[in-house]
Formats: sequence, C-alpha cells, structure tokens
Amino acid sequence: MMGASVLCAEKTRSPPVKVLSSQLREGKECQTSSGRSEYVIRRLGAGERSSLQVSTVWMQGTVLEVQPDHNTVLILDETGNFLVSGINSVPKGKPCLNPGKYVMVMGVIQSHNPEPVLRAVKMADLSENALIHRKNWIYEVEDLQQILP
Repeated sequence: MMGASVLCAEKTRSPPVKVLSSQLREGKECQTSSGRSEYVIRRLGAGERSSLQVSTVWMQGTVLEVQPDHNTVLILDETGNFLVSGINSVPKGKPCLNPGKYVMVMGVIQSHNPEPVLRAVKMADLSENALIHRKNWIYEVEDLQQILP
C-alpha cells in the first residue's frame, strides 16, 4: 500500500521544466503547503526576472563519469556538472551511459547545492544529433521559461 501513496505523490508533481545546472545551483529550496521540497530558480531570458518553482526538471549534457556500483552518473551541461542517481532502474537508461554521450535526463531534484542531484525518471541518448541538441539547448530552456506562467 505504501507504494501506491508514493505513486500518487509523484503524479501530483508539475511537468518537468527545462533548466540549466547553474539555475539549480543558484536556486533556493522551499517547502510546499504539503511539505514537499521545491526549488525557486531565476528564469532565463531578457524579459522579467521573475522566478519559477520547480521540482521535476529536464536537463541535457555530456556524460563525464558513470558509477554503476553507486547507481550514479556525472553529467556536464553548458554551465557546470550535475549528478544523476537511480540510473540502474531507469528503462532505456543504460545504453546511453558511456562517457562522451550527449543525453537528456528527466528527474526529481534531490538537492541543488553545491552540485545539483536528480533522481532519474527517464534518460535518452541524444548523441546522434548532439551538435544540434547542444547548440539549441540554451534557447529551448530560455524559450520555455519565458512562456511559463
């Protein structure tokens, strides 16, 4: 029965927001009225410098180091490193876990400072078109953050 309550809690989370590791590192942790942790980050872009509250994020970067015995992978995006845990239980996650691969990760934020840590929900290999994905990523992040309420 406990599994069902955890599943219900996961379903109440907002959809993932595209972010950079620096935004999480510079963010502030806060508690929702239900006691769940969320993180307040500054929006990217030239517009209003308002903030966003996030708990589930979408990040992209290059795999630096894989530690299957620790169930983690270290990834580098344009603004710094972030750690992803739970890699051994993510469907389709293992094939993309080689140093040098460009990957996307959707996950729940576990901590934000000194280095962001996510618990992986989904991972995918974007290496086939890595140059395009890497080049456009910052614009995708900024565009999404500017249109979110």
